[in-house]
Amino acid sequence: MTNAIVLDLEPNGDLDSRVSLFTKRFGKLVVKVKSAKKVTSKLSPHLQPGNLIQARLVEKNGLHIADALKEARISVPPSRLFSLNQLLAEAEPDPEVWRLISSGPFEWPPVLAALGWDPKTAECGSCGKRTPSFFHMRQQEFYCGRCALKLPKNEVISILA
Repeated sequence: MTNAIVLDLEPNGDLDSRVSLFTKRFGKLVVKVKSAKKVTSKLSPHLQPGNLIQARLVEKNGLHIADALKEARISVPPSRLFSLNQLLAEAEPDPEVWRLISSGPFEWPPVLAALGWDPKTAECGSCGKRTPSFFHMRQQEFYCGRCALKLPKNEVISILA
């Protein structure tokens, strides 16, 4: 059994799902869940984004969830979990990021700093302004408010709120 935070849940075929988990021990893992979309599925309620779970993982033709039990709900908005899922590399444990996410409240500046992008020492990737307020996930650069307006909104996170 391992502790995990559910970051994302997406369909995978007619009845199955893929779940992105951030585990304390293994880092981010993407695992398969058989028959998760069946009405009788006992796993589905436990595998909602934002749940802190105990999961039993099985390696058989890929990683699968054999069992899961919701322990708590963390106070992180789903949009932030989705963005975090985009930023985390698979299978790289990070105790500091785990602590920041699971202990709450979730704030971007310390999480980004733990991942190696420190907003305190950053500048806008376009104009060089020293107080960036946005982070572009795909380019992995900081931007000021004016320059961030030119970027796709679904690829930018505000580090102020």
